[in-house]
Amino acid sequence: MPVINSIAANAEEMQGWRRHLHANPEIEFDCHQTAAFVMDRLREFGVDAIHDGIATSGLVAIIEGKGQGGTIGLRADMDALPMPETTGLDYASTNEGAMHACGHDGHTTMLLGAAKYLCETRNFAGRVALIFQPAEEGGGGAGVMVEEGIMERFAIDEVYALHNLPDLPVGHFETTPGPIMAAVDEFHIDIRGKGGHAAFPQDCIDPVAAAVAIAQALQTILSRNHDTRQEAVVSLTQIHTGSTDNVIPDTAYLNGTVRTFDPKVQEMIRRRMQEIVAGQGASFGVEATLRYEMHYPATINDAGKVGFAAAVAAEISGTEAVEANRPMEMGAEDFSYMLEKRPGAYLFIGQGESAGLHHPKYDFNDEVSPIGASFFARLVERALPLEG
Repeated sequence: MPVINSIAANAEEMQGWRRHLHANPEIEFDCHQTAAFVMDRLREFGVDAIHDGIATSGLVAIIEGKGQGGTIGLRADMDALPMPETTGLDYASTNEGAMHACGHDGHTTMLLGAAKYLCETRNFAGRVALIFQPAEEGGGGAGVMVEEGIMERFAIDEVYALHNLPDLPVGHFETTPGPIMAAVDEFHIDIRGKGGHAAFPQDCIDPVAAAVAIAQALQTILSRNHDTRQEAVVSLTQIHTGSTDNVIPDTAYLNGTVRTFDPKVQEMIRRRMQEIVAGQGASFGVEATLRYEMHYPATINDAGKVGFAAAVAAEISGTEAVEANRPMEMGAEDFSYMLEKRPGAYLFIGQGESAGLHHPKYDFNDEVSPIGASFFARLVERALPLEG
């Protein structure tokens, strides 16, 4: 693959960075040691400015080019997952209960690799804003960085991100114009009845029967209220009630997730849930309440930026290794907040055969780092070309 030669020459160094990060995972907004490691590398490279403490432990570093021009934002997430690691690697997590099981250690490494090259060459006009973000896995760190004004503060015109994808061949890229990942919501339903002896149900108000009816009715939202030409998911994932066979409990609890791409579909599902919970609660004589929480919005790529990014990816990996019209998926990503503010593109990069994302045996493939770093670097040079 025609990765940039000087980046390829740094492959061993990048592997060292990545494995250090893998061994020292941090969760959500508490990415202070990760950020310190990143800043140390950036200072070594000679970036022009580092602005830290954004969204608690996030940072933005600036690299100035050789001429006047716009600002391109490149984002990498830094946080790990709150889960154990079972890889048995000699660089496995040293922080119990935390693991880089989604490859954010690799994402950070790829952006560092691009930063080193861009500092050395500065073969572009304008400037680059390197965005190192905490709390993608929970907390919406990208949204917090946006709320704290990074787009305006650093005059970012467009923004891009990469995410590794297991079982896609190494160096292959996939993206799509428009929606690429779904909005994610969660719902909580609390039911309160009147418990008692199960042999005397007439003296009780049974929350179990109400929970079952609500669970069944929720499944009708997509089958009877939804236009099947639009993608959506309603998944009930938890039902908790009762403690033994001869006691009708006082309460029941239901929980699950909703995934959508269209805000109108999202609102329809929320409204129908409210109606179902209220109606079924009344029919069974229980108190039933819905708490519906909207989280990350849909990740929506700019069509023009997708075409541009796909062309850059083809320079690195060849046209046959780039799919620019992949199907949408129901996973979620807080890079969506950045794409709401600025045009840009989110792409997947092949990780090769490996354990799946969020699996305790997952490990980022170090062969990918020079490829992703080359993509980021070439993206800057093509987006912000020097005159002549």
